[in-house]
Amino acid sequence: MKLILTQEVTGLGAPGDVVEVKDGYGRNYLVPRGLAMRWTRGGEKTVESIKAARASRAVRDHDHAEQIKTKLEAQPVAVKVRSGAGGRLFGAVTVTEIAGALADASGEQVDKRTIVVKNPIKSLGSHEVSVKLHDEVSAVVALNVIPA
Repeated sequence: MKLILTQEVTGLGAPGDVVEVKDGYGRNYLVPRGLAMRWTRGGEKTVESIKAARASRAVRDHDHAEQIKTKLEAQPVAVKVRSGAGGRLFGAVTVTEIAGALADASGEQVDKRTIVVKNPIKSLGSHEVSVKLHDEVSAVVALNVIPA
């Protein structure tokens, strides 16, 4: 089955990629969840628009990614969240909150889909997250979760 990815699928591709997958995987998983749409000749325009949007959000080149990496890793980033007694949070710190804090601290917009949180952050204190800036460049950012 030939599909056009609308969102990034780990191990398969990025938005705008045309991929060939098994029928059941496409029909029962990718299409119902909105991760992909069926490939058609008219869908080629959709592929172009998805790739144009992705290019506008993407980091320009390897050197630009290195510059952003040095800005992000320079100092810990403070993330303010609501918390209860004992430093326990109401829920977990979301990637949207992390992306906002990174933008405030560094002045660079970071796409929330590039932020990788290994374990959910559910307590105050120091934590680390990874930000994939480019195919070859990844930054490890120190977060300091503080009460709001």
